[in-house]
Amino acid sequence: MDGVEPVLYPILRRDLVAQGPRYVVQIGDKIIDYNEEFRLFLSTRNPNPFIPPDAASIVTEVNFTTTRSGLRGQLLALTIQHEKPDLEEQKTKLLQQEEDKKIQLAKLEESLLETLATSQGNILENKDLIESLNQTKASSALIQESLKESYKLQISLDQERDAYLPLAESASKMYFIISDLSKINNMYRFSLAAFLRLFQRALQNKQDSENTEQRIQSLISSLKHMVYKYICRCLFKADQLMFAFHFVRGMHPELFQENEWDTFTGVVVGDMLRKADSQQRIRDQLPSWIDQERSWAVATLKIALPSLYQTLCFEDVALWRTYYHNSMCEQEFPSILAKKVTLFQQVLVVQALRPDRLQSAMALFACRTLGLKELSPLPLSLKRLYKETLEIEPILIIISPGADPSQELQELANAERGGECYHQVAMGQGQADVAIQMLKECARNGDWLCLKNLHLVVSWLPVLEKELNTLQPKDTFRLWLTAEVHPNFTPILLQTSLKITYESPPGLKKNLMRTYESWTPEQISKKDNIHRAHALFSFAWFHAACQERRNYIPQGWTKFYEFSLSDLRAGYNIIDRLFDGTKDVQWEFVHGLLENAIYGGRIDNYFDLRVLQSYLKQFFNSSIIDALNQRNKKSVFPYSLSLPKSCSILDYRAVIEKLPEDDKPSFFGLPANIARSSQRMISSQVISQLRILGRSVTAGCKFDREIWSNELSPILNLWKKLNQNSNLIHQKVSPPNDRQGSPIVSFIVLEQFNAIRLVQSVHQSLAALSKVIRGTTLLSFRSTEIGKCFVKPKVSPHMAEQVGRSRRSLTIP
Repeated sequence: MDGVEPVLYPILRRDLVAQGPRYVVQIGDKIIDYNEEFRLFLSTRNPNPFIPPDAASIVTEVNFTTTRSGLRGQLLALTIQHEKPDLEEQKTKLLQQEEDKKIQLAKLEESLLETLATSQGNILENKDLIESLNQTKASSALIQESLKESYKLQISLDQERDAYLPLAESASKMYFIISDLSKINNMYRFSLAAFLRLFQRALQNKQDSENTEQRIQSLISSLKHMVYKYICRCLFKADQLMFAFHFVRGMHPELFQENEWDTFTGVVVGDMLRKADSQQRIRDQLPSWIDQERSWAVATLKIALPSLYQTLCFEDVALWRTYYHNSMCEQEFPSILAKKVTLFQQVLVVQALRPDRLQSAMALFACRTLGLKELSPLPLSLKRLYKETLEIEPILIIISPGADPSQELQELANAERGGECYHQVAMGQGQADVAIQMLKECARNGDWLCLKNLHLVVSWLPVLEKELNTLQPKDTFRLWLTAEVHPNFTPILLQTSLKITYESPPGLKKNLMRTYESWTPEQISKKDNIHRAHALFSFAWFHAACQERRNYIPQGWTKFYEFSLSDLRAGYNIIDRLFDGTKDVQWEFVHGLLENAIYGGRIDNYFDLRVLQSYLKQFFNSSIIDALNQRNKKSVFPYSLSLPKSCSILDYRAVIEKLPEDDKPSFFGLPANIARSSQRMISSQVISQLRILGRSVTAGCKFDREIWSNELSPILNLWKKLNQNSNLIHQKVSPPNDRQGSPIVSFIVLEQFNAIRLVQSVHQSLAALSKVIRGTTLLSFRSTEIGKCFVKPKVSPHMAEQVGRSRRSLTIP
């Protein structure tokens, strides 16, 4: 069930009416008899069902979701069944024999009692009874002895089974780590069934030469990499660094010493504020080479981690000045100290001294810890994804706004099943019945069906779930779903689907690789024209550069433009026609179409359009195509790049493989220091997400004085400190009514009035929260909503309304 229906309330409340010797209850418009033996059980697959307050008081919630110990036992059984099937068989037989003997013992005791109860005369003179008792005693002794031997054998088998316990423990830990991701994005939900399939796939990697201990470590490492790659393809690239750090934190807690994680995520800030006087004194004592901007962070590091600060020897100016001014300081940690501090402590140093390199330091730490060559796995094409699909498991493609995988799905269907076996329905008003009918037909015929834009019909998704549960499709049936991120997307469908995100892969190298994976060898070698192949490479680079510049908003582009695969296809067709039998290449033709019809059609800012025009002139001209035949330092491509004089797609992929993993701003015509602000912003966002992952699921849902105190105290203390020497919170202001003066004066007066009113509203809300936490006032509905939003964190509707009201009142007639 999706919830508790109001029609059931009379039964749950036991609203019974006596009619003579019987009881009746009203269900809807009917009155039915009620039996005292009646019990009602409601079940749901929703992990977090919404139960309204009036229903919560009349039902008993029993949580049957997976627990760590239960999953560990299940994974251990799967492991033993695969690795030592004879051991599992012995264990099963032993348990069966043990149960049989216990039943025999119980029957003997029952028979003995029955014999004693039915005996007549003197028991001591009843020879038959005495003989029966002796036989029962002998049989009981044999059974007891057999049970003792069984227990000893069971202990021996359990010891052999427990050798694989570290693998089951690690796998169980992985599952609950990935389960936390739904706190960041509602779409990041994963089912236990999918994880078990992944676990069984990891068990297939068997090497007979290994002993048990080596085998277990090999399996743990293999499973760790498989889980990481599987989850990363379901995440947007902006969330992959967050997941990598969360994964490391969960799998390797021993890498983080006391207070280090709290210092990194900013949890200790509240304690630092309470020690503000001592911190100011410490800031004054810091070495002079540390900038004033970073003195607060270094002082925090000194207070929270004094032993680490002492080890670092910041007083050695010669040692740290070179590191401090190094453009890639995360890779050039002082060699004298490298062996004295851990890898994570090096990240803390970068956070304190060079936050503009923190993102790179975090990625380097995660890769080293997890044994990865690069943080983001290679992009997964739909063709490779199809090999993992099942007819009973929907495939959900999570798209970014403006992206549309329909064309790629159509091409995949044409190649695998034929165009007549592929159907699609764009969901919207009036399409629900059409989609259900098409779903049944495709399942019956074994065709492919794509339901697009499910985020527009989230209220209809429970109906789709019920239909999927009743389907009995053919083996060739596949259900493809596309949807943008939606907070109310049904969690059951998310868990039961095979998910993949559909966006441009992170980094120029992966972007180019995905482009050349989507192109066939025939598309590159067509007409056997080397200049055409080079022009296609130049176009692929142009497309990747346009997408990767979005990482540097607002310097790269002023806003996020959804340059998608449809633009790539349209641009390919233009380049293809450009070399269609003509000797003179009309590059102005390319410039005009790409600027006015394709890429430029998405741009609505004059300065961005100038950037696009400059790109078009740089990437599409005869001289740049000729320059690709030789190393040219003046080229828009890296000076070390030289394309092969062939039309083989493999040769171009080999060139892409040699590109660096990390992009340089110069690849996009941007200044070298532009990455500083980008890295600061990204690392700050990741740390905020890690703080959210550290909170319990119920922290933002229910009032808990201890949790709220820990989460809100830093905010309340900071607000108190900010208002120590201010009278704004007590100042009485009235709205200006004289609008006869200068418009500028009216604007300034209105601005002042709304600013003071907003500050006072914030103060009233925080003061009410402070009183609730101290227990001096009752919890109101408004305080509950504001507190939940602070804990989650998000902007409360009340605050948003205040800001919106301020903006509206600024309108001058």
